[in-house]
Amino acid sequence: MDFENKTTAPTPDDVEFARSATLGGTPSPTIRKPLEILCSTEALLRRPTVATLAPLLPPKLGNGLQVASTVAEESLKELAEIDLEEISDFELRPARIFIGLSFVGFGALIVLVLVLYLNTLHPELNTVGQIRQYWYQYIWFVSLGIAGMFLLGREAMRPYHEESKVKK
Repeated sequence: MDFENKTTAPTPDDVEFARSATLGGTPSPTIRKPLEILCSTEALLRRPTVATLAPLLPPKLGNGLQVASTVAEESLKELAEIDLEEISDFELRPARIFIGLSFVGFGALIVLVLVLYLNTLHPELNTVGQIRQYWYQYIWFVSLGIAGMFLLGREAMRPYHEESKVKK
């Protein structure tokens, strides 16, 4: 029995990885921004789809699809021009608050819908019976609301001394 390794795979010392400017390397001109990759990937999927569907649809609907495709093209080109490195932590604060509120609101709304569903379609079950039978859904929806509250609490406790730098 021969247990010697006969592979010719490169050792970790032989492999070169692209280094970003934040790691001390020089930025490579071939590295594209994530939004540029999203724009080109979406365009590669959207254009053939629109070209295939537009002739099959009624003329008014086909024209509307092409207009929507043009608007999507322009919007994604604008998005691709955004430099994500320039967006500050302070500028992301409203988005984080909005997402936290969305989690809390959606969690509460869906628990309300679940309770309405159970009281309408299963009136024979009492509250304990409903929770016993549908505990899995309750846990998911309550956890979604709690995750939103954690996001909001984290945002409330976040220090913002950059606020004065932004105004200057």
